[in-house]
Amino acid sequence: MKIAILGAGSWAIALSVLLRKKNHAVTMWEFNEAVAEKLAVERELPSKLPGILIPPEVAITADMAAAVSGAAIVVAAVPAQTMRATMRRLAASLPEEILGAIGGFVVVAKGIEITTLKLMSDVLLEELPGMTVNRIAVLSGPSHAEEVSRDILTAVVAASKSQTLALTVQEAFSTETFRVYTNPDMRGVELSGSVKNVIAIAAGMCDGLGLGDNTKGALLTRGIAEMMRLGRKLGAQPSTFSGLAGIGDLITTCTSRHSRNRRMGELIASGLTLEGALAKMTMVAEGVETTKSVYALARKLDIEMPITQEVYKTLFEGKNARIAARELMIRESKPEWW
Repeated sequence: MKIAILGAGSWAIALSVLLRKKNHAVTMWEFNEAVAEKLAVERELPSKLPGILIPPEVAITADMAAAVSGAAIVVAAVPAQTMRATMRRLAASLPEEILGAIGGFVVVAKGIEITTLKLMSDVLLEELPGMTVNRIAVLSGPSHAEEVSRDILTAVVAASKSQTLALTVQEAFSTETFRVYTNPDMRGVELSGSVKNVIAIAAGMCDGLGLGDNTKGALLTRGIAEMMRLGRKLGAQPSTFSGLAGIGDLITTCTSRHSRNRRMGELIASGLTLEGALAKMTMVAEGVETTKSVYALARKLDIEMPITQEVYKTLFEGKNARIAARELMIRESKPEWW
């Protein structure tokens, strides 16, 4: 099976390594021609995924049409905030009949578009001619590229409205070290993967402030409550947030040394401004931009998301992280579920 990966960051590279183990014909598209040529020769991206070599059989190109033509599956692995521009470019690169021959699109980006407050599946539906929801799947869960690329045991979920596509993705991506489950709740899986990055920034702030295990446990649990409130409003299934894409990914992202979003929160709590913290990061922390979109979405839908609110104020309004933590604790008393 030919599988095209749009994007050439750490997760795209990890997936190229994974998919070659299944003997798929893999192509990887990088928008910058010079970077694509460098990757094609050196087969490594030390700044993002040191020590991992891209298999020689993986074709790397800046020619989107060449990368995608004839693919049975296209993996959308570009950052969330560039997804729309990438899909527009894809629509302009190939005739509609060739796009229509692609069996499925697998979204692996985690985020909500700032300008529209749309999920990535919505972006694909809006930008690709003839696209239907049954041709989209979302692959998400606790899966750091640093570990997947090194065959560390991992389990994720493939969510799609189409059971046929979910099963196809399950079969295409599953290996002895990468277990894929299926789930029909694509919206819940997308929301989980997005909002957990905001909670992970809060977790990093807890670490930076020197708070304890009690604090982290409370934060993760109340973070899930926020995710579920937003999910219910948008038609997601509550059980999804208790699964791999929800609590599974939340635990990993809030505790791992690999987590860019947790690291961002740690830097902010140390007293750095957002600009100063971003300058110290070598990779994109998707949760920064997602905090804007989740905060705006919560306000639009009139949903109370206090952790998200405090992360937003700390990142973008200069609020002190310790004051934000205190104000979460002295909020009006409530029942656990509301």
